Order: sequence, then C-alpha cells, then structure tokens
Amino acid sequence: MPESNLELRLRAQLAKLDAEGLSRCLRPPAGIDLSSNDYLGLSAHPLLRQRMAEAVAREGCGSTGSRLLRGDRTSFTRLEERFAAFQGRERALYFSSGYLANLAVLTTFPEPGDLLYSDERNHASLIDGIRLSRAQRRIFPHQDVAALARLLRQEPGQKFVITESVFSMDGDMAPLAEYAELCRSTGAALLVDEAHAVGIYGTRGSGLLEATGTDAFVSISTAGKALGVSGAFVAGPDWAIDYLIQRARPFIFSTAPPPSVAAALDASLTVIEQEPWRRVQLRARARYLRRRLAEAGIAVPDGESQIVPVVLGDNQRALQVADSLQQAGFDVRAIRPPSVAAGTARLRLSVHTDLTEATLDRFVALLAGALKESAACTAACL
Repeated sequence: MPESNLELRLRAQLAKLDAEGLSRCLRPPAGIDLSSNDYLGLSAHPLLRQRMAEAVAREGCGSTGSRLLRGDRTSFTRLEERFAAFQGRERALYFSSGYLANLAVLTTFPEPGDLLYSDERNHASLIDGIRLSRAQRRIFPHQDVAALARLLRQEPGQKFVITESVFSMDGDMAPLAEYAELCRSTGAALLVDEAHAVGIYGTRGSGLLEATGTDAFVSISTAGKALGVSGAFVAGPDWAIDYLIQRARPFIFSTAPPPSVAAALDASLTVIEQEPWRRVQLRARARYLRRRLAEAGIAVPDGESQIVPVVLGDNQRALQVADSLQQAGFDVRAIRPPSVAAGTARLRLSVHTDLTEATLDRFVALLAGALKESAACTAACL
C-alpha cells in the first residue's frame, strides 16, 4: 500500500526526533541499578513477594471491575486506613497509578474560576492534570517563594498551590513550610506530590511533609517508587477523600488494581516501619555519592536527596555517556527533553540503599572517564 499522509507525517516526526537525539527505545533492566526509583530495594523484598503470592492464591489475579462496582476488597480499605495513619491524615484513597491520582486531584477539586499556581518544574502528570482542569493556571519560577507570594496576592478566588516535595529530575526539595504559611495567609490550598519522598523522609518515613512538620490540603504519594510496588495514595481530610470517591473520574471509571497489590503494599509499610535502617542507609549513600562526585570534579547541584543529576546539556553527549556506563555494567539512562528543559539533558543518578561505597567508587571512576572521553570526542568534532 502507498504511504498515507498520516504515515508520512509521523515518519518525518520520528526522523526529526532521531536527528535531535530525542528518539527513545524500550530497554529492560541490565547491570547495577542506578536509574530506577526502587530506592529502598523493596520491590524484591521477601516479605512483599510472599504476601503478594499468598494474595494471588487467595483472591485471584484481577479485581474484575472498578471499586464502585465489584472491584472493591476489604484489603484496599484496610490498606487505605493504614496509609492514612502512616501519614497522620484522616483518610486515604488508593489509585492504580500516580499519574491517575494527580489527574484525579487536579480535575476534581478545582472549579471554573479557580486559580492553580504550579512550579515550573512540576512533573508531567501534574502539568497534564492542570491542563485538563477547568481552572486558570499560573506558572511560578522554580521554588521562588517571593514570586509565588506576589502572584497569590494579585487575584481573588479559590487558589491551589501545586508542587512536588522532592523534584523528580533535579532531586531538590520544595520549601514546603514557606508554601504552607503563604497558603494560610492567602486562603490557598496546598497540594503536594510526595512521589519521591514517601518512604524516605520523616521519623516514620511518610514523606517530606512529615519531616518538615508541614500541613497540606492533600498529598499524593506514589507507591511504585520507594514503596516498591505500584499505584498511589491521595491522603487528606475525610470530606476531601469522600468527594474524590463521588466525583473523580480517574477513580470512578478505572478498574481497581489487583488485590495482591494491596497485600504487597501492606507488607511494604511493615518493612518501612520495622527496618528504618533502609532509609538511613539510603541517605548516607546519597551523601557519599555526592561527595565522591565532587572529589572527582564532577559538578552536581547542591542537595541531599537520593536523586543526583549530572547535567550534560547536549542530548547526544548524554546518550553517549549513558551508553558507555551501560557497557561497563551500570544501568544509567540519559534523560532528555521533554522530561527536562531543552539544553539540560542529563544522567539522573538514582541511589539505592543496597549500593555499597565500593560500588559507588567504581561507578564514579567510570563516569569520570566517560565524561573525559565524550569531551575529547566533542572537541575533536569542532
């Protein structure tokens, strides 16, 4: 068959992506993990595997419908109650993914005429939720408290401030306490995405809101990262969660997750409670990696989180360095636009609690060599 206009258009777009170093491919895990979000190493923890297998044997593989039809299970309700207590909130609601949870929050609570104030580096799921909402949106510079204060005081109406707590690509932390004070003084509602903080920060490990002693209207906590399983929780006041159940289309019209996932997540919360050494060791390993990178002359932004970006700028250089590290046995991926801003392609190093200092030393040496080789190659091409 002759090529259609649609095929020609899409093939041209694919060729453009490839020429710009933005083409992507699916690649299974291989080598030492420095790219995934399994920060605490819980995805393969024996207790989680055991509880999930037992739940499959007991309840089957699928939930068979949405929670409001036949897909609800007492295991979901118990898990939500436990997670709410974990975060010190009145109630929680479980979603099958963090993306759906963010869409639900941002397309349910805001109404026409409301105002949404979003950090310019917020995750795509937050951006898409804001776009799909019927409210007006305002974008403020990254973590700029003064700019946000000016914006909040310019316009009347119901306002929502939206931020990640630990930013997924930069690894830096939002000034949550300052945002919360601004929200109190202006009547705004604070929405915090705790995807990369839950399980890691705070005395209980419930997130950066706990660690900073900050309150928020609702928090969204992904369960497929440090918690090691999948899905996400929205936690907040009882009336807010009830409203989501009544009105949130991503909840109402989605098939419920498999019941076995609830069993695994319940086990994950048990491990986080009983093995606090995991998050302590994770933070220690992150500090160690940052120090060793600095000693090797590799610039990384200031910070203390388990996400360590090495910004290279050029898309092709990021791909080249990542490929060199992958060949040496380290699973590192190049992060390029639109995941990050144009000109800020990077390696997003993701620290895990089971990485040893010796492994990190070897990685830093290999990274330093790969960076020198790529710089020499770039210079030779000029």
